[in-house]
Amino acid sequence: MTFRQYYLLIPAMLLSAVVFSQEILTPAEKLNFEQVSSYTDLSAFIRQIDARSDLVSIEKTGSSVKGREINALLFSTSGFGRDAAKIRVLIFAQQHGNEQSGKEGALLLARELIKPENRYLFDRVDFALIPQVNPDGSEVNKRRNANDADLNRNHLILTEPETMALHDFFDRYRFEVTMDVHEYSPYGDNWVKAGFRKNSEVTLGTTTNLNVPEEIRMFSQNKALPFLFNFLGTRHFSCFTYCPGDPPGSGYIRHSTFDINDGRQSFGIQNTLSFIQEGMNGKDDYTDNLKKRAQGQMTGMRGLLEFVYLNKKEINKMISRERQLLMRGKANPVISVQSEHTGNGQVLKLPVYSYKTGKDSVVVSKDYRPMVSSLKDVVKPTGYLIPVKLYEILEWTGRQNFETHEYAPGRADVIQEYTILKTDSIDFEGDIVLNPFVETREYPADQLAGRYVCIPTAQMKGNLISLGLEPASMLGLVTYKRYRHLLKAGEIYPILRIK
Repeated sequence: MTFRQYYLLIPAMLLSAVVFSQEILTPAEKLNFEQVSSYTDLSAFIRQIDARSDLVSIEKTGSSVKGREINALLFSTSGFGRDAAKIRVLIFAQQHGNEQSGKEGALLLARELIKPENRYLFDRVDFALIPQVNPDGSEVNKRRNANDADLNRNHLILTEPETMALHDFFDRYRFEVTMDVHEYSPYGDNWVKAGFRKNSEVTLGTTTNLNVPEEIRMFSQNKALPFLFNFLGTRHFSCFTYCPGDPPGSGYIRHSTFDINDGRQSFGIQNTLSFIQEGMNGKDDYTDNLKKRAQGQMTGMRGLLEFVYLNKKEINKMISRERQLLMRGKANPVISVQSEHTGNGQVLKLPVYSYKTGKDSVVVSKDYRPMVSSLKDVVKPTGYLIPVKLYEILEWTGRQNFETHEYAPGRADVIQEYTILKTDSIDFEGDIVLNPFVETREYPADQLAGRYVCIPTAQMKGNLISLGLEPASMLGLVTYKRYRHLLKAGEIYPILRIK
């Protein structure tokens, strides 16, 4: 470079520094957090972030019911997903349209991550951020999508375009770590009558389904959560374990659901280090205290990235090992299809706000059930056989991107068929679901050629497949109205097992 070229370059370099120093404001910041970011403004903002930093690219994951794009911001120094040595992290927010702070926190995080002082994270991490999964619900501040479906109860059956897009995106990159960002409301009638409300600005939960390997569950509980609580606490945000339930004396308190139809467990069941973050909603379920809410959500997300950065080798090794066991069919051969929340003698001291004193307080719950115990186990088969005319199940396998093939009987194959002797019901977290009693008999394999599609369980979604297809699973397809016809007392269950 000649002296003249260098001399002419100096003003451009100075201008670039000035531009970067002029921090981009999120749409809500421009409005002093008196309004939330609209879909149009959010879209323009993420394009600004993309244009500002060479770290960032935008990938369309899909569209909502009304055709609004659902986009992911990809942060990488090496081309997203191309460096196998890096760990892949996915954070997604606002499945529920009336939970606005996750979206606003995600936009604050995007702006934070393009600062030069945070670039070190991407030496080890490829990070994807979806600020808004449910743009249609957000525009009208409603929980559900435009089809009136609760997206966070749709991750097993995958009937909605928003959840299908999210899972297609996950399947494309097979993220090792995920976080699903929500808000909880502490203003329920039962708590008001008791004179208290929960009072943690940010709450966090991990996978609780027993079919997630214990090592992953214990690592989440004993190493990740303490780090995140400390990260939030040292930045002046009150935080606690996410534990829904009723006030002491009115019911029990537990550690969220173990169902696999929500964002956290649906990815966790694929041996992913998966979290849920629930910030405290405002009194109006909209803009009340929005700035602090958004900042708390952003801080929790940022804390997860820091934790992953610091523990990258251990996480990668653990997740890779457990996924390989699943994909080779070497994972735990027994799967729990019915479970319950149980206590272990521990008493919960829950931070609350007292309406009587107007001060922070603590309530004690003796009916605290932090454990999950199995009620019914089955031996996981090597595969399931779906009749080629059972279109609704074959469509489901396509939506879930399962590995399938036309079944050709093998000499050693032992085929099992269920007969539904009778049906009863069982309580699942306050809901009543079907509880069939079944009898198993062997079925001649040589009669099945050309009539069935095989879904092997030796794949990353193997445990999800069994939980979805076993007739006695309290988390299965038959608990949904559209699949209930598969389960009739006195009849044969149409889905076969390859023992």
